[in-house]
Amino acid sequence: MAKGVVIIPTYNEIENIESIVNAVFSLTTPFHVLIVDDNSPDGTSEKVLELQKDFPEQLHLEKRQKKAGLGTAYVHGFKWALEHQFEYIFEMDADFSHNPADLERLYHACVEGADMAIGSRYITGVNVVNWPLSRVLLSYFASIYVNLITGMKIHDTTAGFVCYKRNVLETISLDRIKFIGYAFQIEMKYRTFLKHFKIVEVPIIFTDRTKGQSKMSNSIIKEAIFGVISLRIRKMLNRL
Repeated sequence: MAKGVVIIPTYNEIENIESIVNAVFSLTTPFHVLIVDDNSPDGTSEKVLELQKDFPEQLHLEKRQKKAGLGTAYVHGFKWALEHQFEYIFEMDADFSHNPADLERLYHACVEGADMAIGSRYITGVNVVNWPLSRVLLSYFASIYVNLITGMKIHDTTAGFVCYKRNVLETISLDRIKFIGYAFQIEMKYRTFLKHFKIVEVPIIFTDRTKGQSKMSNSIIKEAIFGVISLRIRKMLNRL
């Protein structure tokens, strides 16, 4: 049985879902895939059900009733993965902004001693393709801001391409995770940092989606900006 499961949250990803599933299953390292779909009206979950005929043991689907945010989708997936005894648990986008081939590099980083392996856009400079300069700068300086507030030394604090060892997710209080967008990614790293787990950044090239629509919004950006301060205050008050 594969030791790793790749959690892919989806909402209206019909244009990408078949290709991303096939790409993961074509890798040398065996992985399971869990799709957490927020009742996509475009038929994403129905396509996953079709694909399960080809991958009945490896491909899994959790369909939620409505769109409820990236963070809650991942927490749902984390709990499912722990219940099903997976040792390595991954976050990955459905839109090929994360190269599925890099899953193996994150996996090996954890096998070799990391508790959290981050697919980092900024560990070796700025490795982002097809983003406007304004968004690159926002993302890059967001990590500097996060590190200044939290004391972490992570180059890509908002990264959404991550491998966790199961003991990290068992130790973090998943029911206390508060945020749903960029701030969710920051909160997961901060909680991991506070528990003194070993965090490693693996350089990747991030390529913006070519199919489907981005889920980025002003509310998600605001959550990240003010959420970091909230995290720090809660830590100081021992309420994190």
